Amino acid sequence: MSVEVGAIVKGKITGIIKFGAFVELTDGKKGMVHISEVSRSYVEDITKVLSVGQEVECKIISIADDGKLALSIKQATPATDKPMNKREFKPKAPRKYTPAPKVTSPPDFEWQSSSHSASSFEDMMSKFKKQSEDKMSDLKRGESRGYSRRGNGSGRK
Repeated sequence: MSVEVGAIVKGKITGIIKFGAFVELTDGKKGMVHISEVSRSYVEDITKVLSVGQEVECKIISIADDGKLALSIKQATPATDKPMNKREFKPKAPRKYTPAPKVTSPPDFEWQSSSHSASSFEDMMSKFKKQSEDKMSDLKRGESRGYSRRGNGSGRK
């Protein structure tokens, strides 16, 4: 049996560690399946998916210079297979299509003058100026009494 990248091979799991599983191929060569290559779905605990002595079919994804094999179980199985993880993948139910409500133009609206519009722009501006001047004079009086905006209780340095 030739060992080359892309070949699908059978083997038996000889050991499991936190991040992968060691597989002995039928011809005696050994390789490792990383936890990310075990299943198409997320695997949190590899021992819940694989067990020592289990027969698996793997794809050789790389061969290191020292002869170590990197294997993949998920690439050896067709994408249409069910996930090996015990957590079943359940696709969401399709949403029912509900059309958007029909947009209508607003009815004709007659603008009525309000009580505020009786005063002219100049009148409103002079009222605003007077209010601003009153506020500023209050602030200036407060500073002369020893109050400051800084809150330290004095207007002096």
